[in-house]
Parts: sequence; structure tokens; C-alpha cells
Amino acid sequence: MSRSGITPTLYDLDLNDLQSLLTSIGQPTYRAKQIWEGLYRHYWNRLEQFSSLPHSLQQQIAKHFSTDPDADFTSLKSGAVLRSSDGETSKSLFHLRDGLAVEAVLMRYENRRTLCISTQAGCAMGCVFCATGQMGFKRNLSSGEIVEQVLYFARQLSEIGEEVTNVVIMGMGEPFHNYGATLAAVDRLNHPEGYNFGARRFTISTVGLVPAIHRFTKEHRQVNLAISLHASNDELRNRLLPINRKYPLDELFAACVEYVHATRRRVTFEWALINGINDLTEHARQLAERLKVFRTDKAMLCHVNIIQLNPTHKYSGQASTRQRAIEFKSEVEKHGIACTIRLRRGIDIQAGCGQLATLATAAEQ
Repeated sequence: MSRSGITPTLYDLDLNDLQSLLTSIGQPTYRAKQIWEGLYRHYWNRLEQFSSLPHSLQQQIAKHFSTDPDADFTSLKSGAVLRSSDGETSKSLFHLRDGLAVEAVLMRYENRRTLCISTQAGCAMGCVFCATGQMGFKRNLSSGEIVEQVLYFARQLSEIGEEVTNVVIMGMGEPFHNYGATLAAVDRLNHPEGYNFGARRFTISTVGLVPAIHRFTKEHRQVNLAISLHASNDELRNRLLPINRKYPLDELFAACVEYVHATRRRVTFEWALINGINDLTEHARQLAERLKVFRTDKAMLCHVNIIQLNPTHKYSGQASTRQRAIEFKSEVEKHGIACTIRLRRGIDIQAGCGQLATLATAAEQ
């Protein structure tokens, strides 16, 4: 049993675990690669699809994982799917085995197919403008439950000759609050003999769990790091993101400086613009002052990604105007810092940043 009390599935095993399992039931280890390739290259999710495996082994695997040998053995069961009016974004509901649910999003761009996946059912961080934070924390997902979200979309896209190009770990939950499972899922998806998804095509976003950032830095990963910042002074950030009371901005920025110096990799700072709250020129100027600590010669090893706030039911703040976003961007760039205004996607189906929870909450009621 896992820490969550949920029985592990095939997707919770790395290749070494799979080899050990096969050895324990008297099977040759080469069978592990056959299963691994079936899972991660062919996206098979029924034992009958593994035609190279003896029927007796299929039965052993089914018994070990307490599953029906003739049924889909995935632990996530797909539910409702909502599609945006422009057809570019879709949000999928996944029912978990314990009655909880999570959501994940597929975003289509001209040359990209980006997934936004979840790491927790609910979230304990309590960011006031985030629908997931408003629903509270339910439990961590297992590494397999995280992996399955990616493979679900990979399977769908492969059927129409397309493939996943990017994965942003920015869905429901705080990834670094579920550090072990999140990074185990990344490692499994990155495995060269499996899905082989490049590390630099992953981006993990955190609200600023400083000890986890230190750990991430020491691992020298190629995975991209994003910080959900949203405020450049502690008084405001304490109100918007309660975690700031535990890890205030000085500590957070010190951790980010350490990350940049150790890895030579850029950090992205995310900022949801809220009308009259954090979108003023003085806020942009404060942010620029904070980011000066990143200067190395003439370059800034960071990037600011701003987006007008997406609406949620339990937060009364309003999105900044487009003009205010342009002015904020201009002020940040005036200080030599790269800044972009992110395109809002899937707002009509509550699939935008900070909106995930609508379908999941309804599914649990």
C-alpha cells in the first residue's frame, strides 16, 4: 500500500521495481522491458494488448495488482470533458479510485500540444484567488496517478498523428508539497527506454516551498522551474499567498538566487494581475528591484510571465485591463528584465490558471 492507502499500479513502478517484481514471481527480467515499452511507447492499458507476454504472466500481473485481467488497468477513470468555444483547449476530469477527482488540461497551439497536469487532489496552500486552493487539501497523488494523466493525452493525440510537446506541472495542487511522487513521475516519463520525454520540456511551478527549492537545486535537474510570485512585498504576498508567512520573500529569493548560480538555469516568475491590487507601476518597479539580484554581467537569468487574473467563484478580485498589463510589462522591461503577457486559455470552461476544481468538486458531491 502507498502512503495514501491506495494500492500501487503498474504505473507506480519504475523499471527497476518492475524487474524486481518479475523476479519475485519467477519471471525473467527481460519481460520488464516488454511491459515498459508497452506502457510508455505504445500506451497500452489492457493486459490483453501485451501479446508477447504469456497468458499465465498476464494472470499473475492481474492478481498482483488486484485487477481484472480483461479490463482497463488504469487507475484514473476519465469523466466529463469540456472544450473551449475556440476548440483550442480541453479540460478532462479524472475519477480516482477513492472517490476523489482531479482535472488536467490540453492546450493546442500552432506548433505545440501542452498539458497542464495535477499532482494533488485539492491544495493546502490556500492562495486566495485559486479555485483549487479554495477547495482545500484532499490528498497527494501517487507518481503513477501523475504519469497516467500524461499518458492519457499521449494516447489520444497519437490516434490523430500528434504528440505531446510540453508538460507544465501547474494543475491542481502544489507539486513541491508532493515532491517525491512528482519528481518520480517526471523521471519515469523522461526514461530513455520508455516515454523518453525531454526534461527541458517539463516545467514545475511552486508557490515557494523554500526547502524543496533547495532540494531541487542540489539535484541539478534540467526541468524548468517557475515560481508563482504575484507580489513583491511581504505584506501583500501574505494576504494573497499564505505560504509567504512561513517562507517570506527574502528567503524565497535567496533560494532562487542559489538555484540560478548553481544550475545556470533561468527561473520564470509568474504574476497574476489583479486590478488595483498588484498591477500598479510601483508593484512592477518593486519587482524589478527584487530581481536585480539575478544580474550576471548584462543578462538576467529570469523571466517574468504575467497573466490577467482568471475569475474564480470565491474571490472577488477582478482581472487587470489589457492596457494595465501592457504598462506593467513595460515597466518591468525598462529595467532590462524579459517579460511577456501570457495568453489566457480556456476561461469559458474554467480551464485557465487557478481555475481547476469546478468539475472535480462537482464530481465529489
